[in-house]
Amino acid sequence: KLFFTDYGNAAKVERCDMDGMNRTWIVDSKIEQPTALALDLINKYVYWLDIYLESVEVVDYQGRRRQTITKGRQIRHLCGLAVFENYLYTINADNLSILQINRYNGTDVQALARLDNAKEIRVYQKRTQAAARSHACEADPSGMPGGCSHLCLLSSSYKARTCRCRTGFILGSDGRSCK
Repeated sequence: KLFFTDYGNAAKVERCDMDGMNRTWIVDSKIEQPTALALDLINKYVYWLDIYLESVEVVDYQGRRRQTITKGRQIRHLCGLAVFENYLYTINADNLSILQINRYNGTDVQALARLDNAKEIRVYQKRTQAAARSHACEADPSGMPGGCSHLCLLSSSYKARTCRCRTGFILGSDGRSCK
């Protein structure tokens, strides 16, 4: 799944399959300007910053069990969001410090370090990486990903895929080659 925020005409947090199909709103009320999003892959939670409402909130992958983690004027200065173990990590754009926030109750906020020009944050740790398994976009015997001549996008599961073409090309009737 792909999770993303949108604060165009109607602010929301959404999810869809990697090929863009099955688009689903998971948060569409009491939300104004969601600017950063992080996933807890183990427990299947979505965290986001709303800089207009000055809040950090969380829901499960279906949009249920919504909770506010923290609120306050300091939220409008945050950018980027990552989750690891018991904490959320974000950047304070005012002083470019990395902040650690307890993700269960919003307390225990600590500035960890200062970085020049930081706007985004990611946590890379072996335990947060999903184990690789065979999938529909693996290279076929001729080296084409999922048998697609240009792009292979995972669909509703790791066993299903959709072929797409680069700009200026049209997908052929075989659903795999681009012309």
